[in-house]
Amino acid sequence: MIATDTKVIHAGTLLADAGEAPKRQQSLLIEGSRIKSVASGFIDPPDGASLVDLSDKFVLPGLIDCHVHLTGQFGPKVFLEMVQDSEPKTGFKAAHYAALTLGAGFTTVRDVGAFGSPDIIFALRDAIADGLVDGPRILCVGMILGPTGGHGQVFPYREEVCACVHSTAGRCDGVDACRRAVRQQVAFGADAIKFVATGGVLTDTKTGLDQQFFREEIESIIETAHALGRPVAAHAHSAAGINAALEAGVDSIEHGSFLDDRSIELFLEKGAFHVPTLIAGMAALEMSRGPTMSSAQADKARQVAAEIKNALGRSYKAGVRIAFGTDAAVAPHGINGREFGLMAEAGMSAKDCLVAATLNAAELLGIADEVGTLEAGKSADIIAVDASPLEDVTILESVKFVMARGSLFKG
Repeated sequence: MIATDTKVIHAGTLLADAGEAPKRQQSLLIEGSRIKSVASGFIDPPDGASLVDLSDKFVLPGLIDCHVHLTGQFGPKVFLEMVQDSEPKTGFKAAHYAALTLGAGFTTVRDVGAFGSPDIIFALRDAIADGLVDGPRILCVGMILGPTGGHGQVFPYREEVCACVHSTAGRCDGVDACRRAVRQQVAFGADAIKFVATGGVLTDTKTGLDQQFFREEIESIIETAHALGRPVAAHAHSAAGINAALEAGVDSIEHGSFLDDRSIELFLEKGAFHVPTLIAGMAALEMSRGPTMSSAQADKARQVAAEIKNALGRSYKAGVRIAFGTDAAVAPHGINGREFGLMAEAGMSAKDCLVAATLNAAELLGIADEVGTLEAGKSADIIAVDASPLEDVTILESVKFVMARGSLFKG
């Protein structure tokens, strides 16, 4: 990324806060990595400052994806690559995926489950924060917590091979083991905790999509994480798993494919977020039509694809808070913006799609004082597109300018 200490951006149209109306001809003064001020009109740059002319662009805050997996990419050889690729190679791939994500306009992501060793994603997070590698700001969970034989803990190799290529730090059975697993991820450096409340599509076993942890295990995970100051995300497809996680106080439900009326009540009662990941459902459905998936995986993919978009429509219409997430790795990294069109198809307004990817996402991740809007004191995470996403939200599939923490990455 290219960095100079002081910059002025001339924005033809500026949406500083997705909850408010955009304004014409605005200027942002950037000092280092932060926004110094936002002013009406096109101001002259101070002596020694550079001018970034976006007077013909629509400028808005950097986007936030609350659900990615940067250390992998699903495809026909994904499990073989886990065995063949060294950890350094996996790290380089993760850095490549991070750069693709940043280029798509996503200046902050939450990585919700590492492939292989959690050390890789923690190292990438820290290297980006130190300015050594280009990529979005990363918050990460380390390893997904799952029961023995559950989603995220089953791989198609002998146990001895799996032990070589995949950390068992997230595997836990029983209340005490679940508490210990949470504490271990926090000790590794996790910013948040994720657990599997239900089965998942890509686990190659006929274990379905229903609840996998027992209620007392779910409660212990969430209680322990909250005691250590960590928010909790629950991978959840079935209504039983969704509702058990919500009743226990989870902060977000990822996917939420088969939510029911009780789920809606609990979302609203608890104030939890729904992170829908529609593009992953569509990508999994596409994979189910080829040789990539087993029959068990393909069957689950078809079940989820049939319901996931309707689930978002129901939760959105009911007033549930929606936070943007894609499950990138299931769908290719770098096309995160295609989620917006799917959200619109589910019934969300363009404005609320933007709120989900800025204000709501920042609140869910606990960094609303740092990102989500463009105002004095916040990180200079800024993107630009050719036309108003409030009129056509799919324009966010073609981001033309990206600045991350005050450094120019694209445009």
